[in-house]
Amino acid sequence: MASKDRIGFVGLGNMGAPMARRLAAAGYALTVADALPEVEQRFAAEVNCERAASLAALGERCQVVITMLPNGAIVREVLLGTNGIAHRLAAGSVVVDMSSSSPIGTRELFADLAKLGIPLVDAPVSGGVKKAADGTLAIMVGGDPEPIARVRPVLEVMGKVFLTGASGTGHAMKALNNFLSAANLAVAAEAVIAGERFGLNPATMIDILNASTGRNTGTDSKFPNNVLPRTFNSGFALGLMAKDLRLALEVARSSGAPASLLEMCSQIWSNAEQQLGAKADNTEVVKYLESLVPPRPAGSGGRHA
Repeated sequence: MASKDRIGFVGLGNMGAPMARRLAAAGYALTVADALPEVEQRFAAEVNCERAASLAALGERCQVVITMLPNGAIVREVLLGTNGIAHRLAAGSVVVDMSSSSPIGTRELFADLAKLGIPLVDAPVSGGVKKAADGTLAIMVGGDPEPIARVRPVLEVMGKVFLTGASGTGHAMKALNNFLSAANLAVAAEAVIAGERFGLNPATMIDILNASTGRNTGTDSKFPNNVLPRTFNSGFALGLMAKDLRLALEVARSSGAPASLLEMCSQIWSNAEQQLGAKADNTEVVKYLESLVPPRPAGSGGRHA
């Protein structure tokens, strides 16, 4: 990446803010934008960077634009909507979408931006807020080699880069990763609920599972940190996980792959989203599963959380 390039960073939420902060700390010149002016103002003051006067102005100022937004539809609107960023970018600028976006939509956006002479790199991340803060995210990168090479030093400030292939493959990989993450948590929750109803202690169950073949991300991290203490504060919204599962279904169905387990997992999260709301923490899916447990028969042993 040329040293003169200024980075435009759009989306300063739970993940975007620590990622942008890493770039500022590494010495990159930033222009930031967020849908909430107070968030944008607070971030710019904290890291001493420039606020965008508008999305169009950000396009005029920057040669590399990173989006970290809730979904691909918002990314498209920010880039190609009325007064969108892409209309003001100079040819040869690079857009990097680090959001969890539709892989199919990404390929459409890739083609539309190419008409303007602007390459698109999809580079979604995994690792949560903690890894965003310490720069150890897993970054799944799809797109053409030349623009990827140009922005790779920027990405490496935020985490480890994994090249996945052509446009859209990064977003496909992220959706499929989150399918496994969601499935691990749901399966762990059902096992713990069943064990607790039988009389097992949930904390003991988690210790045993983590020393056994049942260990997974749900038992290793989410149960000890978010579920057992009932904090439910992983920093990733339930609605976003439900959305990512629908994206994973899109990938599977578009390729004709088997998806029976994926369909069941997606339905669980969609039901939980409807019951608890999209803004609930994704680990609160456990509350939804607990709500499905029928009342305990009188005189039975064990307990229900």
